[in-house]
Amino acid sequence: MNFLAHIYLSGDNELITIGNFMADGIKGKRYKSYPIDIQMGILLHREIDTFTDAHPTVRLSTKRLHENYGHYSGVIIDILYDHFLAKNWSQYSDIPLKIYTDDFYRSLKMHFEILPLRIQKMMPYMIDDNWLLNYANIEGIQKVLNGMNIRTKNISGMNRATEELKQFYDEFETEFTSFFEELRTFSAEKLATLQFIYASE
Repeated sequence: MNFLAHIYLSGDNELITIGNFMADGIKGKRYKSYPIDIQMGILLHREIDTFTDAHPTVRLSTKRLHENYGHYSGVIIDILYDHFLAKNWSQYSDIPLKIYTDDFYRSLKMHFEILPLRIQKMMPYMIDDNWLLNYANIEGIQKVLNGMNIRTKNISGMNRATEELKQFYDEFETEFTSFFEELRTFSAEKLATLQFIYASE
């Protein structure tokens, strides 16, 4: 899953959310050097990624892109799924998406020093272009895919993936909706387990 989903699935704990958001920049056992709530966020992120990558519905979505994008298909699906989460946000949260994302950006700024360098460098662009809010429209997704394509030196061709998004829009949305219900349940259970384990230590 991409940024918005990871943030959402973290629950209400601010540091768990920060940990989940920054987890891709923390390799191996380096997570143990962070405060406990950050650790839980990082471990939750890893659990979410493992569950997502192995899920048959996600693989169905990914397969639709594989011929044109190869191993980049999974990255594209993560971004497209965030689109459907943002677009249908009111089904998942009582807090309007703009307020939710503004609160998260404030939290990021407050915890800037704890973020990995890569996230620190990315954060201003994320906030200035309001990535999380703009996931809700195809134009916003196009900008994200354009940026990802540039980072792959135009090898991935990810900038073209909005064509498949438009062509198979209903199929992707149905698959996201089905999968995300399972992921919400899985994430809540894993978070509860992590909190129990850490409280017992």
